Amino acid sequence: MWYLIKSYIQFLIHSNNQHGIHSPFVYDLITKCFYDNSDYAEYSILRTIRSGYSTNKQFIDITDFGAGSKVFKSNRRSISSIAKNAGITYNRQKLLFRLVRYFNSSTILELGSSLGLATSAMSWANPSATIQTVEGCNATAEIAQQMFNEHDLKNISLEISTFDEYFNKIKDQDMVFDLIYLDGNHDKDATLHYFEVLLDHISEQSVIILDDIHWSPEMKQAWIEIIDRPDVTVSIDSYNWGLLFFRKEQQKQHFRIRM
Repeated sequence: MWYLIKSYIQFLIHSNNQHGIHSPFVYDLITKCFYDNSDYAEYSILRTIRSGYSTNKQFIDITDFGAGSKVFKSNRRSISSIAKNAGITYNRQKLLFRLVRYFNSSTILELGSSLGLATSAMSWANPSATIQTVEGCNATAEIAQQMFNEHDLKNISLEISTFDEYFNKIKDQDMVFDLIYLDGNHDKDATLHYFEVLLDHISEQSVIILDDIHWSPEMKQAWIEIIDRPDVTVSIDSYNWGLLFFRKEQQKQHFRIRM
């Protein structure tokens, strides 16, 4: 807990907003996407789904392939507690929605479906996109699939497997993703490994979003090592998320942006 408090204070000290940003690409992203205060109609649907989950007291047994939880002491959890403590927040749902719209992402990969809250936000952001989402836990995947079916989200394909099993499946396929959202194993070595594999499935126009880059000292170190890679030209630390861009025409820069 003290680490998170300290790291957030340090982030606030060293971060800024759109003022002083000299990169036109990043300035437009911040002003037209990050700070877009439009009340999109789809937000009400996202709120409805969250409300349904928040009152769902059904218990399921979780299979956790990641670094564990800082909140839960048991793998038997209620749907409502997962949505509240482990799922994506409503504000980040809206930001993910805006990012998919802003970049008009048409091929999307999500690693870590959980209850499908992030997946549904991306689906409504671009109904014509092809979304592949991967979840290792059967129980949460079933809940997510039920929600996708209920809302007729036909552009989502959910695969129940570990991330490495999925990587092995696509390693010989010519698959390139416009946007990749990684919300899974919050472990340094695993994160570095996933990043290395994903480099084979991106283009210069792709964006990779890493969740919880300040989750632990080890995750922060993984982030530092990743943004130092020559493949990464622009990186944005928004504290909860790290965004990676690979545009060769961009000068290599790192930004800390308050949301």
